[in-house]
Amino acid sequence: MVDRRPSSVLISAEQLQRRVAELAAEIRADYPENLHIIAVLKGAFMFMSDLVRFMDGSVSMDFMAVSSYAKGTTTSGEVRLLKDLDMSLDGKDVLIVEDIVDTGLTLTYLQEILRARNPRMLRTACLLSKPSRRKVDVAVDYVGFTIDDHFVVGYGLDYAEQYRNLPYIGLIET
Repeated sequence: MVDRRPSSVLISAEQLQRRVAELAAEIRADYPENLHIIAVLKGAFMFMSDLVRFMDGSVSMDFMAVSSYAKGTTTSGEVRLLKDLDMSLDGKDVLIVEDIVDTGLTLTYLQEILRARNPRMLRTACLLSKPSRRKVDVAVDYVGFTIDDHFVVGYGLDYAEQYRNLPYIGLIET
């Protein structure tokens, strides 16, 4: 494997924390109590962790794991469910938390699966959105940052399971 390190910082740690706090306030204004948040592993765990720390009131959390990437920088186009939820969604206000929405295939798959589980409300928050890469039209209710078509790492996002620990979003040259 070629060692690819981030070539530059796209979004600083300070910018991330400021925007995550703003998103938490927006979400809480819409849903002041009893919000059930689902993080999509592995990439969204840092985003969800910071997001809920900026929220007051009742929040429950769960995790799902899906895979649509191999160990490279392009999507396989196939989505697989690797870990399912531990709790029922019946009648709950649910927020899916995603790290990045690229083609939209993974998020569309998740939304279909979770809608079938009878939540009262189902919305989505993503840290990063790449609308230029969309293959399907997918609803994203809360967007942290809209970015161009770059391969990015840090703040939970990885390249071959590396760089999730970076406190910023960095660019990887492809």
